[in-house]
Amino acid sequence: MATSDNRKESNVPSASAGEGASRRSAAAEPKASASAADDSVTFKNIEDLQIGAKLRHARKIQGLRLIDLAKTIGCSESLLSKVENEQVKPSLKILHRLASELHTSIGALFSGSSIDNRVVMRRAERPVIRTNAIGRPDSAGVRLECLIPDPANRLLYGSIHIVEPGGGSEGFIEHKGEEVGYVLEGELELIVDGTSYHLFQGDSFFFDSNLPHGYRNPGRVTTRVIWVNTPSTF
Repeated sequence: MATSDNRKESNVPSASAGEGASRRSAAAEPKASASAADDSVTFKNIEDLQIGAKLRHARKIQGLRLIDLAKTIGCSESLLSKVENEQVKPSLKILHRLASELHTSIGALFSGSSIDNRVVMRRAERPVIRTNAIGRPDSAGVRLECLIPDPANRLLYGSIHIVEPGGGSEGFIEHKGEEVGYVLEGELELIVDGTSYHLFQGDSFFFDSNLPHGYRNPGRVTTRVIWVNTPSTF
């Protein structure tokens, strides 16, 4: 049987000229040919967005004091000050609450981080927002890679949620709209309106964004999920 398999592999027709040109073109893009083992290096080379100044600016425009905003979103004034000064990263839940109270969105925090109206955004060009678990500054947290150039005024917002083992949203989120997602790799425990769903690579989901929802990575490897919201209220 092994001999037969070998013969089959050796008899595979060679690639056509068009396929060969396509492969040479792909090889010319080093990011596209990077192996999974190089992912950590690739992501370290993508600079995290500094969102503290944007949050502080939005707070001052609203005329809010640190202490008042902190009470509203359910964190300490000290923590909020550290977030604004880039000394700590907030959890995804806290970041979303901040954005909502400041009449903006997480998507809008990416605004100005890339050239708008482009059609293609290369892997190494995608801006990243990093979050951590509250009280655990060295925790895995969640990284959000923006898929849409300058998404502030778009009809939808899309990102890749990169969730390390044990990481997650650290609570539940609610907002207007609808959302759909697809698990690229790893596994995800998704909780929507009190019901828990265990998703694996290749699974997808859809739900109304006004339902309380949250998630975590229950596995042992990094989970990556394409996540799209419309309108851009996340």
